[in-house]
Amino acid sequence: VVDRARYDVFPEFVPAQVTVQTEAPGLVAEQVEALVTRPIENAINGANGVESVSSESAQGLSVIRVVFTEGSEPLRARQIIAEALGSVSGKLPSGVSPPALSPLTSSTMDLLKIGLTSDKLDQRQLRALADWTIRPRLLATKGVAGAVVYGAAPSRYEVRIKPSQLVARNISLAEVNSAIAALTTVRGGGFAETTNQRILIQPGNGAIDAAKLRAALVPSGNGTAVALREVADVVLVPAPQFGDALIMGKPGVLVSMSSQYGANTLEASRAVAATLEELKPTLDAQGIKLYPALHRPANFIEVALSGMSKDLIVGALMIALVLFAFLRDLRTALIAFLSIPLSLLAALIVLDKLGGTINTMTLGGLTVSLGVVVDDAVVGVENIVRRLRSAGAADRAAIIANATVEVRAPVVYATYLLAFTIAPILFLTGLQGAFFSPLALSFLLAVLASLVVALTVTPALAVLLLGRMTPHEEPRALARAKAWHRAQLERLCDRPQAVIGATIVTSLIGALGLMAFGGELLPAFREGHYVLKV
Repeated sequence: VVDRARYDVFPEFVPAQVTVQTEAPGLVAEQVEALVTRPIENAINGANGVESVSSESAQGLSVIRVVFTEGSEPLRARQIIAEALGSVSGKLPSGVSPPALSPLTSSTMDLLKIGLTSDKLDQRQLRALADWTIRPRLLATKGVAGAVVYGAAPSRYEVRIKPSQLVARNISLAEVNSAIAALTTVRGGGFAETTNQRILIQPGNGAIDAAKLRAALVPSGNGTAVALREVADVVLVPAPQFGDALIMGKPGVLVSMSSQYGANTLEASRAVAATLEELKPTLDAQGIKLYPALHRPANFIEVALSGMSKDLIVGALMIALVLFAFLRDLRTALIAFLSIPLSLLAALIVLDKLGGTINTMTLGGLTVSLGVVVDDAVVGVENIVRRLRSAGAADRAAIIANATVEVRAPVVYATYLLAFTIAPILFLTGLQGAFFSPLALSFLLAVLASLVVALTVTPALAVLLLGRMTPHEEPRALARAKAWHRAQLERLCDRPQAVIGATIVTSLIGALGLMAFGGELLPAFREGHYVLKV
């Protein structure tokens, strides 16, 4: 279960959301807002399950962010948005691209950022390699929802018209545009019949270069056609650049990847690393230096898992030492100690079946539950050992069963009381609920699992390991401590008013101290990096 479980930095703490991007070449921001953004917003606002819609209109681009209501099914909500976009696409101005719906992404979104620099290729060639070679391979990797390329500028062919030549040959701009469109559009060629066979006509695949563009035929006013090079210059130049990227202080290209909604961040990061390893020989041959992990959130998961694992191991060892010190028997301590891995594994199995992920909050809940998990088993084992010391030659299996039943009610009541105390956290809403509900759930599952282990596995192990042995006598220091504790309890029970007064004073001091603490949703995390977006 641990090997195939889904890992993530945090639980999904924001509602599902998508982005609708629409390219509107040639339109200024005001036109994009009036002719593109508003019609799309009007269509989306009425969709079922939409919580809020926000938009940005820039030169030639409309970006609309749609946030769905909390608890809605993301795939169904996305389908509703896609249907709404289908109804509005035909109403957009001519030349505007159909609205593009982004894939569903996780709460943290960032999966990996990689950098490319080169001393051999210029920035235009480096950007072209990132756009046409690296990005498609990354998008084909499991768990990757999107890959955005920053830096340099994409290449494009520009047809620079010579107005004097157009006038001299009586050619309009529309005719030039039609000639270019005819050259770049792929159409079916059909077939030609002969007496012996049918010959398929295969047109070009739409791939063009500067030479083909220059040779495109444009009809002129005198009834003849002239080559495009006669009336225009065709050059390959960088497209207008929006933004730039520096990789380790050098001009380069940055590729930012986002993870799919519900994807395993660790698996996706490792799959991307494998893809980059396959591309590395090609990049090295072209003199491209690859920076494979400029920002890798999976590092945070690995560090968190390592830290939590160490905490669990240290806590378990400390518990084992305490158990051995007080119980003075290796087999007795082992029975109580086994409740830790059994309870935690049971909690992880149930958590996985419920569709949860192993993240910082669930690991924190398991860590906090350590003391409670071992407590149920210790109570049962200690009572069993106490009864066996005075058993003599009696039926030991029956003594173990009776000793377990004797403490069953207190153990069950104490566990249920703890469960009812932590249960309200499960019903928190909003950001707090998204963060702390997984912590409370993992804690609750581990505690309930420890109760089941204490009532089933612990007595069975006691019969197997302690059924034929006489337990060690209780240490004198422990017997004296118990006697002193009993005497103190008897004194306090004779003075109930003092006990109540001390409880009230302690509660007031605790409440005043709590008011002095600051409040944060989460503690500060040492991630080892920072991300600056401008």
